[in-house]
Amino acid sequence: MLRVKRRYGAATSYLSKFTLLPQYKLKCGLEIHTQLNTANKLFSLSTNDPFHSSKSPNSLTSHFDIALPGTQPKLNYEAVLLGLKLSVALNCKINLNSHFDRKHYFYGDQPLGYQITQHFSPFASDGQMPLWQDIDDIDTKSKNINIIQLQIEQDTGKSLYKDVDKITLIDLNRSNVPLIEMVTEPDFSDLKEIRAFIKKYQNLVRHLDISTGDLETGAMRVDVNMSINEFARVELKNLPNTSAIMNAIKYEYQRQVKIIKDGGGMEHLSSAETRGWNGSSTVKLRSKETTIDYRYMPDPELPSISLSPDAIESIAKRLPPIPDEILNKLTHEPYNLSLKDAKILTISSNSQVELYTHEELRNYYFDTFHSYNNAVLKEKIGKVKPKLPINWIVHELLGDLNKLKIPLLEAKKVLTPQKLKDFLILIHKGDISSASGKLLLFHILEMIKKENFSSEGQLNLEKLISQYDLATIKAIDSNDLQKLCQDIITQVNDDRLISDIASGKRRNSLKFLIGQGMRYSQGRIKAQEFDKMFKKILNITY
Repeated sequence: MLRVKRRYGAATSYLSKFTLLPQYKLKCGLEIHTQLNTANKLFSLSTNDPFHSSKSPNSLTSHFDIALPGTQPKLNYEAVLLGLKLSVALNCKINLNSHFDRKHYFYGDQPLGYQITQHFSPFASDGQMPLWQDIDDIDTKSKNINIIQLQIEQDTGKSLYKDVDKITLIDLNRSNVPLIEMVTEPDFSDLKEIRAFIKKYQNLVRHLDISTGDLETGAMRVDVNMSINEFARVELKNLPNTSAIMNAIKYEYQRQVKIIKDGGGMEHLSSAETRGWNGSSTVKLRSKETTIDYRYMPDPELPSISLSPDAIESIAKRLPPIPDEILNKLTHEPYNLSLKDAKILTISSNSQVELYTHEELRNYYFDTFHSYNNAVLKEKIGKVKPKLPINWIVHELLGDLNKLKIPLLEAKKVLTPQKLKDFLILIHKGDISSASGKLLLFHILEMIKKENFSSEGQLNLEKLISQYDLATIKAIDSNDLQKLCQDIITQVNDDRLISDIASGKRRNSLKFLIGQGMRYSQGRIKAQEFDKMFKKILNITY
């Protein structure tokens, strides 16, 4: 018997063991509301601030936003432009003559008494987003998620309930913020697909600069429609983040499976209902019988959105490559990046304060990669090492930028792709070791932060290498190297370890001695030199 625990801690632990049962088929669709990055609100000239919740309540409002009598809406066509970008990216059929409708209901945070949306003739329809096993970590090789429609609509305000004072406060800063509502077909059959789609859609709206896509701030809000074994649909609302979405689906799946197992499927799951999520369980909000009659009607104050095929074609031509295309490019010739590194250059984070944009980072990588490749071929200094640029940019440069809190835009005024290429060539030729290179890179960025360097021309790599004695010692005296290796063996002070290394019982421990040598020499002596000398001293033949 399936038990559904009520306490939050217990439920969280239990849900971590969740698996779908083959005899109880999950069928799921999503509705995603996305706030748009427009300068002004949808039907007024009020500022559309993505951080409206941190502003003084009701400070970002106009007469129309608060529904003063006699005010009329005026469409912000920037929202239409962003809607076009998203519709094209999702391969939607765009409606050349969409129009707005009124969805009637009254809450304190919707003072008009209705919401302006698109019900009868939405902006776009019949789109799709593909999911891939290698990119999106789903169980099947590929799967298309079909999109029913995209519609442009206005957001509502926010209600703040004060239990102590028994009052509700209304903040209309969010009122009339432009939204796109995207509705999928119920094509999801497991949680991996749902999680992958949400992340992919979130990254797409960030990539297109349509929205911040942040679930935590409400810039993106997800409602889930789900059913088990074709029983009536249950809608899950009030899901603040990906974790809540996953846990609510898990809980609701187990709740419905228990009902069916107990023989109450027809009785309890025969009509649709809406349920909320309280952090530990789903709770009933309303049933089909109590669903609000919204009395949709065309909005008489707003004209239709009339588009020409030429306008759509123009948007399509100017649209940047979508993330899947970029990932495919980065993981093939000539870059051959791992999927993990390619995603770092492609997938946007949800940080509100970033030191770089992913487009900026990607272009910096491309410019550095090609500059480095061309230099190696031109100077005829051996084979190109395709991983060298990505390793230094992603695994060293970004870490240093984060540590020092320096924006990439600021750093690359001095450390241009051309200058980073010069740095990589020094590593490539062995003029400086990786260890010395890390020290040099961090020092350069420190100098940039202190404004000691402000342009590419002020950065002289050779001078810094000489000043801090970082150059690789290519011709070390054999006696000096032997003395250093002998001192390391003495300091290890473990006769058994040294004996086992010499006899071959602990071959891998030779790397420990070499590592000690690299540490004492600060990476200026090559590992191969230490390898040869330790083998000579210990009479190693393997």
